[in-house]
Amino acid sequence: MYDNDKLSELGVDIEDGLKRFMGKQSIFEKMLKKLPKAFEDNKVMPYFESNDLAKALEKAHTLKGVTGNLSALKLYEAYSEIVALLRANEPDKAKELLEETIPMQEKLIAYLKENE
Repeated sequence: MYDNDKLSELGVDIEDGLKRFMGKQSIFEKMLKKLPKAFEDNKVMPYFESNDLAKALEKAHTLKGVTGNLSALKLYEAYSEIVALLRANEPDKAKELLEETIPMQEKLIAYLKENE
């Protein structure tokens, strides 16, 4: 079981998340456990490094949706901005924001994995 205060510190809006899952903490937590794999399967940085911006956009868009659905609002806002920057043909700014976002993402992943 996760500590809601810790999740909040890590950018998850617990109240919003519980609303999405009809107040069922167990279902919300079950879905949060899937988040590390979603990040692993949708790494964005390798596509910046290989200059495949279409694929970077695709992966960032996927993470925007996943983080939004799980009320990981800080990450959702970051990935929303990354998607917008890529669509505006500003890949350097998008990559810079991604570099700032990854440490926050890694903290949440580490917490979720430690407390499965």
